Amino acid sequence: MEYGYCRVSTQSQNIERQVRNIQAAYPKAKIIREVYTGTTFQGRDKLEKLLKVVKADDTIIFDSVSRMSRSADEGFALYESLFSQGVHLVFLKEPHINTETYRKALAAKVGLTGDKVDFILEGVNRYLMELAKEQIRLAFEQSQKEVDDMRQRTKEGMLTAKLNGKQIGQKQGSKLHVKKADAAKKEILEHSKDFGGSLSDKKVMKLAGVSANTYYKYKAELKQERSVAL
Repeated sequence: MEYGYCRVSTQSQNIERQVRNIQAAYPKAKIIREVYTGTTFQGRDKLEKLLKVVKADDTIIFDSVSRMSRSADEGFALYESLFSQGVHLVFLKEPHINTETYRKALAAKVGLTGDKVDFILEGVNRYLMELAKEQIRLAFEQSQKEVDDMRQRTKEGMLTAKLNGKQIGQKQGSKLHVKKADAAKKEILEHSKDFGGSLSDKKVMKLAGVSANTYYKYKAELKQERSVAL
C-alpha cells in the first residue's frame, strides 16, 4: 500500500502543491491531508492513525523531510522505527535519504575474508552504516534549522514593524468591525420594542438573521452606546 502524507502548519498554506508532487510520482498513492500548527507528533491525529495501520512493505511518501517532522530528534527516531518495521519511506526532495537508499548502503558491506584483515573490514562496514545514519540525521537537522530561521525572521520583522510605529494585530480594547453586525444592529434599532419598534425579540432575531446569544449581545452593545451618547 502506498500512502502520500501531506501536511501544512497553518490554514493559510496551500496543501495541494504537496498533493500534486506526490501524485505525479505515485499516482496510486492514497493521499492523507493534515493541517496542524505545531512541531511535534503530538496532535497530528492522521499521522498517528497512519502509523498504527502501516505495515511492512507499505510505502509512505512525503514531499519533503520537513513534512514528516521539523524536529531532528523526533524525525530521526521515527525514521529508524519505521525502517526497522520494514516500511519504505520516500522523500521527493531528499531522495538520498529514502529508506531504499539506506538499505542499499547497509547491504553494500565489504565481504569478510576470514583473516586478520577482517578487523579492518568490519571497521569499514561500521563506518558505512554510521555515514548513512549521519546523512539522515543531517537532513532532519537542516529541516529544523530552516523552520527556526523562518520563525526568527518573522519575530525580527514584527519587532522592526513595531519599532517603526506599525500596529501588529488588533489594538487592545478595540472591537473588530463586522458588516454583518452593522446590518443586524440596524434591524434591532429599527424594529425592537426596546428602541421604539413594534416587534418582539424573537421576531427581530429572525429578521436580523442572528442567534439568540449574538442578538442579546448586540442589544447590550446598542444600549451601552446609547447611554454613552446621552
